[in-house]
Amino acid sequence: MLPSPQPHNLLSRNLILLLAATLLAACTIKDTLPLPWVRSEITCLEMEGQCDAAGTSFAEAQIDKERRTVDVYVDDRVSLNALRIKKIEVTNNASVSIEGTKFHFKPDSTWQPVVDFTQERTFTLHTYQTYAWQVRVHQVIARKIEVENQVGEAVVDPVNRNAIVYVAPTQPLNSVKVKTLQLGGQHGTTAPMVDGQTLDFSLRRTFNVTYAYASQAETWQVFVYNAEKNIATTATVFPHSTRAFVSGEMQNGDTPLVEYRKKGEEAWQKVPAENITATSTSYEATIAGLTPGMDYEARTTAGGSTSTVVSFSTVAEQQLENSGLDNWHTEGEGKQALYCPWAEGAQRYWDTGNHGATTVGSSNSTCVTEGGRTYANLESRYIIIKFAAGNIFTGEYLKTDGSNGILSFGRPYHSFPTHLQFDYKYHTSTINKGGGKWDDAYSRYITRQTYDQLKGQPDTCQVFLALIGDKDEEEYKGKTYPFIIRTRPSTLKLFNPEDDNVIAYASLSKGETVSEWTTAKVPIHYRHTNRTPKYVVCVASSSKYGDYFIGGDQSVLCLDNLKLLYE
Repeated sequence: MLPSPQPHNLLSRNLILLLAATLLAACTIKDTLPLPWVRSEITCLEMEGQCDAAGTSFAEAQIDKERRTVDVYVDDRVSLNALRIKKIEVTNNASVSIEGTKFHFKPDSTWQPVVDFTQERTFTLHTYQTYAWQVRVHQVIARKIEVENQVGEAVVDPVNRNAIVYVAPTQPLNSVKVKTLQLGGQHGTTAPMVDGQTLDFSLRRTFNVTYAYASQAETWQVFVYNAEKNIATTATVFPHSTRAFVSGEMQNGDTPLVEYRKKGEEAWQKVPAENITATSTSYEATIAGLTPGMDYEARTTAGGSTSTVVSFSTVAEQQLENSGLDNWHTEGEGKQALYCPWAEGAQRYWDTGNHGATTVGSSNSTCVTEGGRTYANLESRYIIIKFAAGNIFTGEYLKTDGSNGILSFGRPYHSFPTHLQFDYKYHTSTINKGGGKWDDAYSRYITRQTYDQLKGQPDTCQVFLALIGDKDEEEYKGKTYPFIIRTRPSTLKLFNPEDDNVIAYASLSKGETVSEWTTAKVPIHYRHTNRTPKYVVCVASSSKYGDYFIGGDQSVLCLDNLKLLYE
């Protein structure tokens, strides 16, 4: 007979069985802890042969973070069915797959995958979640066809490899002088080469076209027909404040004469030839030296044909409100008094980051009256826990988000100035604050190399102005604003001067001390001359990289008498 188990042995055995059962049950329990939310975006994409939409120079990829799309233009020297990706940058160290093929790019990687981009491709970014991006590659093949007495642009059909050219009704088809026949793009060849020759086009002519990326030639057919009538000269005017831009069509081979006058006057004034650019059947001209808010007329003559007279009005001047920065008031008392750059009881047009600074310290953007002038005094300081650049901007400070800020940029504006002028003094100091841990969110606005090299350099102030076209407004707490700015890295959204909505831009940066009051006159460069501004953004900061909380804690920018010039 076996001995009876002792009570303490039974207890131990039961505990062991209970523990084993518990562990077994635990293995069957699903992990219900949520995965961390890590968003990833494409911030840079470069390919072999990358260029702008005209194919003339390099241009960055067009990245739409909201729609998760990337558009890239490449020139005619590369093949779309075997296109090399030279560089891709994504946030939060995500891996990337292209329709099933997964790879991981590193900043120092020399591996450059070759992908077929004859159609749109899906790039999937992998963190704890996945983000699908659509990448489209557009090849620029600049085909040019110009013949004497051409009417309108040539009709080019690259699918069927045909080109149709219309010439004036009186032009003999058996004696057509070819100015340019370029069917293979800028770097391709067209054989035989007939530029400058007079040919018989009473029947179609055949050409062999070879692209720079291919060895096998294509066969193209070129047809020339008489148009039913000569092309009429046209004129369309887009006015600014002191300039107007005229464009239209004309018959090939003609030199357009563009004229203008004040409405009601008899005499016409000619636009100088250097202000006119003509292509085969179109032209563009700039009328300068106009008076804002004035009525004018314009017309264009080419090949014996004169356009209808076009009436237009230049846009009146418009200045920034409180542009002298004279109107301020304070809220509260003592060291934490909030300095506000608008008169008490008035609507704000400018604002500062003081709302955030005064939560833990004193205002670092204030007004000073001395020597007969009142001006904005913007100081960079380390305030208790964080570096803060002195700043002033057209817009409104919305909220302090921890030790960061949420702001709105932009005020309504509808004119076309040529320069931004202001008086300033600046004391620079060595950058000794910030520049710590890199955050991938910064890569949308600054390179890591620049970020890492800022410490120890002289601080730089910046004053910039941007004219913004019609755009979707951004919502914050039920209200809409032109731009919402967030400085917290996890939700970072800064102003990007390369934004497609920026019509014109002017900027002055100074990385050295300017002890005496100095007048700066900064030209405003227009990227789009046929779009009307809807908003203006003007920002001044004592530390250019204050958005990243980097700068010198003794830098001071004094700013006065902002003015928009119309020349």
